[in-house]
Amino acid sequence: MEQTASPKVVVVGTGFAGLEAAFYLRKRLGKRIALTVVGENESFYFKPNTIYIPFGKPAEAFVFPMRHVFEKRHIPFVKARVDRVDPIAKTVQAGGQALPYDYLFLATGAAMRPEEVPGLAANANTIWSPEEMVRLRASLENLLARAKAGTPSRVRFLVPPKNKCSGPLYEMVMMLDSWLRKQGAREQVDIAYFTYEKGFIQAFGPRLDTVVTEEFERRGIAGHKQAEVERVDAGQIRFKGGSSEAFDLLIAFPPYVASTRFDGLASDDRGFLLSDAKTRQVNGQPDIYAVGDSGDFPIKQAFLAMLQADAAAEHVCERILGEETKAAFDPVSMCIMEQFDKATFAQVPLRLTGDPEAPVAVREDASDLYRVGSGAVWRVAKKMLGTAIPMRFTSGQPFHAGASWAVMDAGVSVMSSVFSD
Repeated sequence: MEQTASPKVVVVGTGFAGLEAAFYLRKRLGKRIALTVVGENESFYFKPNTIYIPFGKPAEAFVFPMRHVFEKRHIPFVKARVDRVDPIAKTVQAGGQALPYDYLFLATGAAMRPEEVPGLAANANTIWSPEEMVRLRASLENLLARAKAGTPSRVRFLVPPKNKCSGPLYEMVMMLDSWLRKQGAREQVDIAYFTYEKGFIQAFGPRLDTVVTEEFERRGIAGHKQAEVERVDAGQIRFKGGSSEAFDLLIAFPPYVASTRFDGLASDDRGFLLSDAKTRQVNGQPDIYAVGDSGDFPIKQAFLAMLQADAAAEHVCERILGEETKAAFDPVSMCIMEQFDKATFAQVPLRLTGDPEAPVAVREDASDLYRVGSGAVWRVAKKMLGTAIPMRFTSGQPFHAGASWAVMDAGVSVMSSVFSD
């Protein structure tokens, strides 16, 4: 397209993908672009570490104000929900304004839809928002009091179909086991885990399935695969096929949907924007990019969201600068699963399969990148990430670009070569 003197770039969203994209663009292009960020929240919410809230951490520990950061980086911020995107007029309708764009990044994220499973919202503790995590804390405190009083309890964890990232629930079931043991209350609590998946953390391949299976056995947690929930009644999970499971406390991670649906843009039945797998350009809209959880990549995860943001932002930079467009999203996931007594690291190169039942698989041609390891040392790495990412964002810098990530990446590479298989 023919460029204006100062191309207008609008980034919608203040989560991992939105902030990574905005700060990458500012770092790479400086004042060559007129950059605006739009978001319902003027704070960054570090969602991966909210798993600690039910075990005592305050919710506000994971909220980082961003307005002053935008001002420092000379990025106008519009606090509003996007009502509509007009790809013909090339405007974004937000807060009563029509914001023009030459390039648009949609990083509006995902939301939960517990009502897809009848009775789930009414009878389970769900995990997603800070409020839900605080509510779960109260449930766990009540569980602990019952256990210390000698009253047995049955705790069940549940992953229903259409959940796009079950990792946090695996963290929490093992964290609960460690927490109860530390409190001397584990014997009174029967813990079981049910998932619709064919393998534990199915998307991340057989090595994670093996690790989780062994951890469940070590901890005395009953693990059940291919258990597809049909509905939840008071004190009972009803599965397809007729079986059921009683519980005193149910903790579930609901099905995912797009948090914002954009009429007129290509999307699937859950509202996720259909996009080019490499560039993240929305189908039929080369100047609109879907990054992070708003797009149709099957796994919703912070690290993958930042990789998408970097690839899309670099693609726009190449276009603006008249360079050959080479930037492409390479889905190599990296995660660290907390367990309190230790943590599990996983680096997983992924590919799309085209199979809706198992949409991603481990790339066979990149087996050297597939690494999994467990140990106390990985808890240190998780704490480092939990500090480094907010630190970069609150200084107005992208996380997955520049010298700081290069140093951290080198450190993780060394650790993974020593402490993983």
